[in-house]
Amino acid sequence: MDIESILFKQFNAIAVHKVAVIQFLWSGYGEISRYHITYSSNDLHINQPHSVIVKYIHPQQSYQHPRGWNTQRSFERKIMSYKVEADWYKHWSHLCIDKTPLPLCYGVFIGEKITNNAAQKLIVLSDLDSQGFSLRHQHASLQQAKACLTWLAHFHGQFLQENPRENWVNPLWKTGTYWHLATRQDEFENMPSSPLKQAASQIDTLLNACRFQTLVHGDAKIANFCFSPIDEVAAVDFQYIGAGCGIKDVVYFLGSCLTEKECEDYYHDLLDHYFAELKQSANDAHPLLDVVQLENEWRGLFSFAWADFQRFLLGWSADHPKNNAFSQKISQAALSLLSSKSTSM
Repeated sequence: MDIESILFKQFNAIAVHKVAVIQFLWSGYGEISRYHITYSSNDLHINQPHSVIVKYIHPQQSYQHPRGWNTQRSFERKIMSYKVEADWYKHWSHLCIDKTPLPLCYGVFIGEKITNNAAQKLIVLSDLDSQGFSLRHQHASLQQAKACLTWLAHFHGQFLQENPRENWVNPLWKTGTYWHLATRQDEFENMPSSPLKQAASQIDTLLNACRFQTLVHGDAKIANFCFSPIDEVAAVDFQYIGAGCGIKDVVYFLGSCLTEKECEDYYHDLLDHYFAELKQSANDAHPLLDVVQLENEWRGLFSFAWADFQRFLLGWSADHPKNNAFSQKISQAALSLLSSKSTSM
């Protein structure tokens, strides 16, 4: 795709300059870059961006996965993820409220087909750096963790009861999160036999059948949050957004930014913060909804959501640092709850 020509036309620019590659996409599927836009002095308007972010997606059937997952299932999942992200920015992102900042979408452009079901894509977004969200972190302080959980709580609260499993015109993932069982059968087959593997389908069903559904971000790690100097946050990377229980985003986020000891010491406090914000958001967006029942259901699913991600991790990369004693303890708690449910029936 001729990216510069597309940007010239989209913004009626007199010059377009690629400033830097911000990062390459997973498995060599493209790149995210920053472009500077120059306008004629006679054509300046206050809302014209002088810097934009371009996500250029160039799918390829043959590639080298960093951990060796070079399967057809993996390829098809990634292709679907970029389609979902494009649909999210085109049809859904404008619905987000002020408390959940994210990039503004200036346009989605489709290029030539690479294979029968995959085409090049260009997603042109506002530059969050120029909007005040210029900081990135790999580890979070408690204040920063709470800021991200506040974002997630208001996102989940706004979209409560929205269900992409229904026949929407522009569907997202029927089940959000990049690790959900239906799309991770390669990793599941690689997972050693264990009580967690035996319970995986039951845990997946329990999470998917919860009464209160919302949209989940699906990849809510700290690397996908951009921070301001006063620890306000905006979110990026919506490839795995779809229906689900909001607590799945929460457990994945906590594991992404806290050490094992910090998870042990602070998860109760952080969950309290999340649910306080969630109840406020749910009350604002859905005043007739029973927020006490909402909290009770999602709190009750905390250990199951953690075990669900642990299941993926054990099949994908069992020696990953996230496979630690705390994660094992929480997953075991979920298995014990399942066992007690079966005994009482």
